[in-house]
Amino acid sequence: MSPATWLELQRVVHFGETDGAGVVHFQAILNWCHQAWEESLYQFGIKAEKIFPTNRAGLNQLTISLPIVHCEADFLHPLRVGDNLVLTLRPKRLSLSCFEVRSEISLDNQTAALGVIRHLAISTTNRQCCLLPDSINSWLDASS
Repeated sequence: MSPATWLELQRVVHFGETDGAGVVHFQAILNWCHQAWEESLYQFGIKAEKIFPTNRAGLNQLTISLPIVHCEADFLHPLRVGDNLVLTLRPKRLSLSCFEVRSEISLDNQTAALGVIRHLAISTTNRQCCLLPDSINSWLDASS
């Protein structure tokens, strides 16, 4: 499977993602970046319950958590309701326990926004830094 199939995603701007001025509200950009990362994992073949904790008893007993330790966004062009966007993900391993996903949000082949979300692997038992899960390492290796 080509990385292009799970590192380039599409979405449409919805009314609820805009502000009173009719442009995308700032918080939507980071939300889209995280949603695109989740969708990329799913399309790559990693089930959500392998990465994200749930409150359903017995569904999963994760030993590693991936909290966001840094995020940022740059807004380069206004986005409005109905705009058809392409989100291109550029994952990068930063260390054995840390990775980031850079997202480029494009409209009509023009970069409209950029986002970065950085994750750190920690043990769920002692909250200390640990190695990234094998599934994330596989996803990172396949994306480069």
